[in-house]
Amino acid sequence: MTNPSLFDPTGNQAMLARLQELRPDSKAEWGKLDVARMLAHCQVALRVAMGEVQLKRGLIGILFGGWAKKSLLKPAPFGKNLPTAPEFKVTATRGFDAERGALVALVKQFRERGPAGLAKGPHPFFGPLTSVEWDTLQWKHLDHHLRQFGV
Repeated sequence: MTNPSLFDPTGNQAMLARLQELRPDSKAEWGKLDVARMLAHCQVALRVAMGEVQLKRGLIGILFGGWAKKSLLKPAPFGKNLPTAPEFKVTATRGFDAERGALVALVKQFRERGPAGLAKGPHPFFGPLTSVEWDTLQWKHLDHHLRQFGV
């Protein structure tokens, strides 16, 4: 079974519909993020995927990124409480409506730009990725956090 795709109009719309199910008072079933900070966190990952945010590869990524990539690309959903790189952590208070609106716009842009709109360099942790791998990781990352908040 292949994962749904953010590049596919049907898959993209399904993800956008799930984002609309979130509420400002949605509670996390695990983890430390509130819903608005989760929405901001997911934006960083999409901005990296689209080359808008460039981060350097660290030694840990060079050593373990390939192994982690293989593990995360398997069909199973991401597990709970996975570690997050400091560059992806959102600690400041955020506004729900603004963050959801910004994430919705990025999910739409990801589809509109398609594979040609992806980052040209390697992922800061996983290293070089194909367009299918970028897409799969973005889908699974969003799915992980939406499941975290029950949608």
